[in-house]
Amino acid sequence: MRWVLIEARTSAVDEPVTTQLLWLITLAIPVAAIAWTVTHEDILRETRDYCKTRSESASHLWQRKLFYLFTCEYCFSHYVAAALLLITRFKLLFPDWRGYLVSLFSLVWLANVYMAVFANLRLDIHHERLEIKSKDMEVKSKQAETGRAA
Repeated sequence: MRWVLIEARTSAVDEPVTTQLLWLITLAIPVAAIAWTVTHEDILRETRDYCKTRSESASHLWQRKLFYLFTCEYCFSHYVAAALLLITRFKLLFPDWRGYLVSLFSLVWLANVYMAVFANLRLDIHHERLEIKSKDMEVKSKQAETGRAA
């Protein structure tokens, strides 16, 4: 049974390019989500801070590079994409090892596009919140001045 499932997935390169691109677009979403969560979100802040400290202070080069991996979304997305390719056996355009290679770098590129869009969106939302807060403080200070004058 397992062999049949693997065989069905490895024949995916026989699918039309549009289907392969749909798979690529879809698989890039979890790559981006995992890489962003590990490298940016507060839920893993302590682990990330520890890794950042170790990446700057470890005595061996390989240790510094290993710990840096968990602080850089671009670097980390390569490993997430590779793990996802091992799980899904997704190949893009070629039925052999070249399909994995094209898939890997395509997933990484698209996942980083997703993360850049998300980062810009978050920045815009943060900027809008600061503007609203600033205007709210101005209104409150004017109300306080009006209250004192009366």
